[in-house]
Amino acid sequence: MDNLKNQVLTEKTIRLLQQNQYTFNVTLQSRKTDIKDWIEQFFNVKVKSINSHRLPIKKKKGNRTPRHSVYRKRMIITLRENYSIPFFLNE
Repeated sequence: MDNLKNQVLTEKTIRLLQQNQYTFNVTLQSRKTDIKDWIEQFFNVKVKSINSHRLPIKKKKGNRTPRHSVYRKRMIITLRENYSIPFFLNE
């Protein structure tokens, strides 16, 4: 699946793991239904809900012209009870 980039591991996402919520960076073109179907088939789990958001732009300091980093999209996937996803990182 090219739409799923990597699993996010920060302090907040580690806290969310206790609530059976997993956070992934995805491509900007990804839709919730596509990600849900793929995760359910690939990991053999049941998805309860999906929340998505775009991360804010970070301004980059440059020579004379201001540059902006590209938008990033992140999805928080909540699984039903007794299901889990193994950790993986793609870089």
